[in-house]
Amino acid sequence: MSQSVPADETTKGAEQPPVVVKKYANRRLYNTESSSYITLDSLAEMVRLGRDFVVYDAKTGEDITRSVLTQIIVEEESKGRAMLPTGFLRQLIGFYGNSMQAVVPKYLEQAMGAFAVQQDQMRRTVQQTMGTFIPPGLEEIGRQNMAMMERAMSLFTPFLPGDADAAKPPSAEDEVAALKREVELLREQLAAARAAGRKGE
Repeated sequence: MSQSVPADETTKGAEQPPVVVKKYANRRLYNTESSSYITLDSLAEMVRLGRDFVVYDAKTGEDITRSVLTQIIVEEESKGRAMLPTGFLRQLIGFYGNSMQAVVPKYLEQAMGAFAVQQDQMRRTVQQTMGTFIPPGLEEIGRQNMAMMERAMSLFTPFLPGDADAAKPPSAEDEVAALKREVELLREQLAAARAAGRKGE
């Protein structure tokens, strides 16, 4: 039986404790909060609604949340909703076992956090101005957001195994500063787009 998550979970998700989910040997997932069996799609919807959860192996008690989240991504990709570029996946695989492996998770988390903030600002701007017109430049800002994410991963390229320039990598501080400048530029463009939307009201 699949569980649907109420819409108001979006605002309450951050305030409520994580939902405890148990995974049994038959690969079935049991939501201890609702006392019902759920699916990976149910967990994916919980993520989208901002409701946190943890998944434990029912037999060993081991926290297997990370592997389940990875499984959700694989399922989404297999449904024709491919979002991860091949080049990105190759780079990511290249970091496993590499000296940079410990650095990549934190960097990706920060980059995705900045990206999410930008996208949320864009969404709110569109909602505020949809009654009149869509402010000019929003589409370009969206493209630059995607370019920023690609750049975020490319910053690690010089550190990949076998790179001829690995001995002399660019300054990490300079690269991060450049990425911050890009984020600031996007914020300025978003502010300009919002101002243009207000003038058109």
